[in-house]
Amino acid sequence: MEQFYDYYNNLVKLSFEDHPFSENPKHVWVICRYRGKWLLTEHKERGLEFPGGKVEDGEGAFEAAIREVKEETGAVVDQLDYVGQYYVAGKGGTIVKNVYFAEISRLEEETHYFETNGPVLLEKLPEVLPKQKKYSFMMKDNVLPCCLERIEAAQ
Repeated sequence: MEQFYDYYNNLVKLSFEDHPFSENPKHVWVICRYRGKWLLTEHKERGLEFPGGKVEDGEGAFEAAIREVKEETGAVVDQLDYVGQYYVAGKGGTIVKNVYFAEISRLEEETHYFETNGPVLLEKLPEVLPKQKKYSFMMKDNVLPCCLERIEAAQ
């Protein structure tokens, strides 16, 4: 298990075990690839980030991940794999979030991307995200590099 502090100095516990903190997490985050590029979304307030959000009533985290990717980017998920789960002891409460890796089969233009400005494709991610102002705080802690390392090792 990895432990570190996030952008806001909250304790984060990240595990690659099968649902170590909750069988029914209320949040998801999806690291996406489309035709060899990283697929992110531009959140209207936070900046560039991978899609994700809350699990709605009546759906599981897996279904929420597919829905969030579609809503925020217009992407159709071809394959979705569980990567890990993390726990944040935040000032506003505790968050448990599943992280997934998605291979995208196609992008469809949407009339509305909810709280985002839609899809953003990148050839590569910047080396030092914490110094990049255009990126969301969610991209600036150790969750992303740890998960990317895990995804790369699995391929």
